Amino acid sequence: ILKHVFPMIRLEQLNHYPDFNNYLIFVLTKLKSEDEPTRSLSGLILKNNVKAHYQNFPNGVSDFIKSECLQNIGDSSPLIRATVGILITTIASKGELQNWPELLPKLCLLLDSEDYNTCEGAFGALQKICEDSAEVLDSDMLDRPLNVMIPKFLQFFKHSSPKIRSHAIACVNQFIISRTQALMLHIDGFIENLFALATDEEPEVRKNVCRALVMLLEVRMDRLLPHMHNIIEYMLQRTQDQDENVALEACEFWLTLAEQPVCKDVLCNHLSKHTERTGDVEEDDEAIPDNEQDIRPRFHRSRTVAQQHEGDRDGIEEDDDEDDDLEDDDTISDWNLRKCSAAALDVLANVFRDDLLLPILPLLKELLFHPEWVIKESGILVLGAIAEGCMQGMITYLPELIPHLVQCLSDKKALVRSITCWTLSRYAHWVVGQPPDTYLKPLMTELLKRILDSNKRVQEAACSAFATLEEEACTELVPYLAFILDTLVFAFSKYQHKNLLILYDAIGTLADSVGHHLNKPEYIQMLMPPLIAKWNQLKDEDKDLFPLLECLSSVATALQSGFLPYCEPVYQRCVNLVQKTLAQAMVRHPDQYEAPDKDFMIVALDLLSGLAEGLGGNIEQLIARSNILTLMYQCMQDKMPEVRQSSFALLGDLTKACFLHVQPCIADFMPILGTNLNPELISVCNNATWAIGEISIQMGAEMQPYVAMVLHQLVEIINRPNTPKTLLENTGTTSPMPYRFPITIGRLGYVCPQEVAPMLQQFIRPWCTSLRNIRDNEEKDSAFRGICTMISVNPGGVVQDFIFFCDAVASWVNPKDDLRDMFGKILHGFKNQVGEDNWRRFSDQFPLPLKERLAAFYGV
Repeated sequence: ILKHVFPMIRLEQLNHYPDFNNYLIFVLTKLKSEDEPTRSLSGLILKNNVKAHYQNFPNGVSDFIKSECLQNIGDSSPLIRATVGILITTIASKGELQNWPELLPKLCLLLDSEDYNTCEGAFGALQKICEDSAEVLDSDMLDRPLNVMIPKFLQFFKHSSPKIRSHAIACVNQFIISRTQALMLHIDGFIENLFALATDEEPEVRKNVCRALVMLLEVRMDRLLPHMHNIIEYMLQRTQDQDENVALEACEFWLTLAEQPVCKDVLCNHLSKHTERTGDVEEDDEAIPDNEQDIRPRFHRSRTVAQQHEGDRDGIEEDDDEDDDLEDDDTISDWNLRKCSAAALDVLANVFRDDLLLPILPLLKELLFHPEWVIKESGILVLGAIAEGCMQGMITYLPELIPHLVQCLSDKKALVRSITCWTLSRYAHWVVGQPPDTYLKPLMTELLKRILDSNKRVQEAACSAFATLEEEACTELVPYLAFILDTLVFAFSKYQHKNLLILYDAIGTLADSVGHHLNKPEYIQMLMPPLIAKWNQLKDEDKDLFPLLECLSSVATALQSGFLPYCEPVYQRCVNLVQKTLAQAMVRHPDQYEAPDKDFMIVALDLLSGLAEGLGGNIEQLIARSNILTLMYQCMQDKMPEVRQSSFALLGDLTKACFLHVQPCIADFMPILGTNLNPELISVCNNATWAIGEISIQMGAEMQPYVAMVLHQLVEIINRPNTPKTLLENTGTTSPMPYRFPITIGRLGYVCPQEVAPMLQQFIRPWCTSLRNIRDNEEKDSAFRGICTMISVNPGGVVQDFIFFCDAVASWVNPKDDLRDMFGKILHGFKNQVGEDNWRRFSDQFPLPLKERLAAFYGV
């Protein structure tokens, strides 16, 4: 019946019959005349019903299903056993472990059955329960069943069946990371048993042993340390296991070990590593259409307001998902042994630094110049993997190696060409630091040829590598712009779907790197027509709009007025995308079709920010003719943080570009900005803070009614001891906006000193210590004017921390004349106030450079 009924009658209708689920369990467990796939299908339909409707099953039905499952867990068919196991687990995960008290004792009892099928079926079910319900099993709710289960599992490590041994380890492995007490009591027995299985003939067992050791490394290093020498020898063997899954699991060991403080000590005697590789790729495949499954979903980075001033690399965007990783270097797009080995080498190089070169260099020389391409290619991968950790030691060899690698870019094997692109990108920083004609020019010339390679993987690797080179080289690329654009534009006509997405990134990065140098009629003529053609081809629902919008956002910011001829349709479409997404979100009923993809709205808001930043006052007419401010009001209250983050960035940019249109909305916007000053969501908080600062500069004294809404939170944030370091210090790491909070406090104090100055003592010290690190620029200027104005209103607020103020003043290289006068007045005023002797005693605490600077610049 089953085969004919299911396609014709909707299962949902059948669920109205109370007996339907009894019928399904009957087919699964009793109807032996049916073939196994049909019986299994019946069980899987029942599993879906359990998931969706279990709480509505009549008591009799659920009891019947439970008892049938336990009676048939040892079915002679592996498929039926597995299906029954899945069904048991599904019932258990519906919170039923409490209401099915006999389940775990019964399954544990069945493990002792003489019948192999019963033992294996029970273990299969237990493994699934341990995977799905580990937390519940380790809680007081069930009277601590693990106290019985874990010792029981350990007995089966020595079972004659490899399948059973494998189940036993897999069950125990579920409780390592959470440091479950029942396991910790038996930890020595567990480790002893693992060692006994180390050379098991069954790959699945070896894989689970490796997995256990990797996790134990994280949680019980103390227990492994006495055996560390043997474990490392073992893992070296397993990393070369015949079974790739075992080798991959073992390779994870090196990644985990590198994070442990003892790594260097325990590995010292084992330093020579190996490299692995996998198959070749088709050489000329550019005409073969992309397989859509291969195109990974892209995650858009919401706009974080960074500092816009020439040469200042302190305000780098966070989450910079550079392509400088090991993800993209192989024929198989998933994680494999080659990548895992290279990643392990990468982390070990970061632990051992140049000490790693001693064992690796002789090997590397042999590999890199080997006549066999497979071996040469693995050497190039190793060279890329150690780049970050061993850079200092490699510098001596790079003048010889870089030209060799540039030659390898035209190797006849595609895999050699693609891995060479990646490895060269890892040394881009060094290349850019040398005279351009020696390395940069030849590298760039060859990489551009590879962007037009006939192999898709090489195109992808070259495009990613070129984007990294652009980030490093910045304006060094200006002399070659025509040549670069020529290649990138030609690639438009050549690339298939997947690589087009990477091409957008390379163009956007170029725009970010060279900025206004792109704003020349001949460059605009080359670049804009193909971008606009793609823009017109894509529908509003097409996710390929994301990378294109990101790219256009960078281009608009760089081209400035050069983007004017293209801005109207682009602006209009962005507003439409925001409006559409908001409308879909409002009409959507929770149970109906899926939620609208808010990424469309986020990327559109970011492109509008790019337009506002690039076009400045020229955007005024477009704003006047649209409802963007109403839409922004909704976006600023969206529950998705990334939407709010992008809308605050746009608010700040519009405030700078055409405040006239923003001003009427300030009373509505300010309370929302105030409620978003939550440093837990650091990027949202940053952008809201930046927008407040920009608004205060425009509002002047009219900001007064709003100061109370925001000041206390800002002062609290700047004083938080656990504020991420990069917020307030120039550590040179990737931070979204280190100085946003103090700058905004300074700006508020500049326009409303009477309101802010009374709190001076509460923030002056962290304010000075963070802003001493920022280079001279407009934002720093307005913030320091604010602090000087506040000191004149409340001089007592600075007395205790005056040394910090002196230090911050000395951080200025070239303040404007009137600001320099303000500094001088405050310094001399303080000196006169305390008297010559006290000043001498006070200034004797200064470090010498500070003393000299203040004497030279301000005569104090």
